Amino acid sequence: MNWGTVGRRAKRGNILFVVLVLGGLAAFLIGGLVQLGVSEYRAGQTKTAKEIAFNLAEAGVEYYKWHLAHDPNDFQDGTGQPGPYVRTYTDKNGIVIGSFSLDITPPPVGSSIAQIRSTGWSVAAPFVRQSVVVRVGRPSLAEYAFVTNANAFVPAGAFHGKLHANGGLRFDGTADAAITSAKDTYVCEPADGCDPSEVKPGIWSAAGAPTTFWQFPAASVDFGAIAADLASLKSLAQTDGLYLASSGANGYLLQFNPDGTFSIFTVTVLQPPVVGTDVNGIVHTDSNDIQSTTFVETRALPASGIVFVEDHVWVEGTVSGLVTIGSGRFPDNPATRSNIVINRDITYVRKDGSAALGLVAQQNILIPYLSPVDLEIDAAMVAINGSVQRYLYAGDIKNRLSIYGSVISYGKWMWTWMSGGGGPVVSGYSSSDTAYDAHLASVPPPGFPLKSSSYQLISWQEE
Repeated sequence: MNWGTVGRRAKRGNILFVVLVLGGLAAFLIGGLVQLGVSEYRAGQTKTAKEIAFNLAEAGVEYYKWHLAHDPNDFQDGTGQPGPYVRTYTDKNGIVIGSFSLDITPPPVGSSIAQIRSTGWSVAAPFVRQSVVVRVGRPSLAEYAFVTNANAFVPAGAFHGKLHANGGLRFDGTADAAITSAKDTYVCEPADGCDPSEVKPGIWSAAGAPTTFWQFPAASVDFGAIAADLASLKSLAQTDGLYLASSGANGYLLQFNPDGTFSIFTVTVLQPPVVGTDVNGIVHTDSNDIQSTTFVETRALPASGIVFVEDHVWVEGTVSGLVTIGSGRFPDNPATRSNIVINRDITYVRKDGSAALGLVAQQNILIPYLSPVDLEIDAAMVAINGSVQRYLYAGDIKNRLSIYGSVISYGKWMWTWMSGGGGPVVSGYSSSDTAYDAHLASVPPPGFPLKSSSYQLISWQEE
């Protein structure tokens, strides 16, 4: 036997074994790399398909926002039929690259907030779908802390929330939101903080207040449109809310209860008249205080949250839920316009956005002569043709007024009267605390007057 030959054969066998092992390992690695490459390619394709589907879903949202800008009351994509509504999407060359499907939830009665759910997919990958859900709404005037059609004077101190004056504005405080005036310049008079009268910029300060949030001239707030909104409130109440016709007496007292109900009374007799002077210097000899009432009924708030009274209204109690009280007499006549009177405290069960009260008066929102020494008002208040005010009752001085909400007043708002415009208090509440209810910006009271007819984005969520 030739041992050398045997050794060479064994060595060749070992080499062949190693080659086979290494070859198998290389094949395994190459196969794995190929598989990895295929997986990554597929993942890339899926990612691309998802991105395209997402972009198509967003295109659907933008399309319907555009549609609402041209037809703000159409939530059926011009078809008059229930959805979903499917539309194709083409590129700049007219080639169809995908589609989107729209599910649209219109606003409930009294709300301006709609929901759009848009689902997109591409022609190349029709089973890869992405959805976007947005809420859009027409902004209401409740996003302001204060609005007036007149000139205004805000003294030193911290001011929270948006403020707008269609007139000029002396603003000596500090702000954390937009402070706007529709005027470029105006004649500032003694009642506005200037003595003697002089021409001032639309917004100015005598205290060197920061100007960061000042904007003027800005677009005016249309109080004429607010009057139209009051007529709409009446129509909504007649079809989906509660409508109270003329009382045949002095008006109605609405007493809110913490359980979500409210009690209705007819105001039969008023207290003896007293002499008071309003913000326009007009002297009134009348009464806004209740002496006696007649019970009508206790009932739950309407599902729409809208109540309209074709008469004067007094309010008090504890509000649970979202409700708007409109008060007006139609056809509109300046001599017979109605008021809303804050009879006693009107408060929320909780200040977490679950409760909101809108008070929309054709003329004034009044705090009466016999108002509590300490008074709390939780509400977004609108005086369309008059003012949110307490008359000047000579020598009648109360202690503290707390407001949580919003004040929108055609004329000057006033509940504290001072001698000479800046001296000691001679009538009204000697101190006041006004806090803007930030929940109103996103959840206004139902049917509350709108700031704009254009829809704005409220929330966005990818599904």
